[in-house]
Amino acid sequence: MIRILRNIIKRVRSLSHWIWKQEGTPAKRARGVAIGIFSGCFPFFGFQSLIGICLASLFKANHLLAIMGTWISNPFTYIPLYWMNYKVGSYFLGSDATVQVLSNVKDVQIWHQGWNITMRILFGSTIVGFSSGIVMGSLFYFLSKIVTKKNI
Repeated sequence: MIRILRNIIKRVRSLSHWIWKQEGTPAKRARGVAIGIFSGCFPFFGFQSLIGICLASLFKANHLLAIMGTWISNPFTYIPLYWMNYKVGSYFLGSDATVQVLSNVKDVQIWHQGWNITMRILFGSTIVGFSSGIVMGSLFYFLSKIVTKKNI
């Protein structure tokens, strides 16, 4: 058991060293992290990394760190992340009280309700992703500056 824990610690250390030695300036690396976290907050499963790479190219950020930033969204965090995104979107767009009993619902109402939920999740994802990306990107930037100064 102790050997397994040591092996895990060794791998985490090597991963953290690899992250800090990524190409680019601290600003370029921080943009990659921020863009990845922003992209990871959207519910486009399978396309989050692609969105992160495209945005990283557009904003001249580190592509690998952008991909790693999208890992904020994974099977363990899907439900809490998208629930929070929905709640944030509902806060800004207003709650939708048009939910009805399913036996009385028509097709048009189902599409309307689906659109309302989708808009709240996407708007909430934008706000949560932008604010989380700014916070984590800034934190990564300042940590990168500290690590870079220590290594010089």
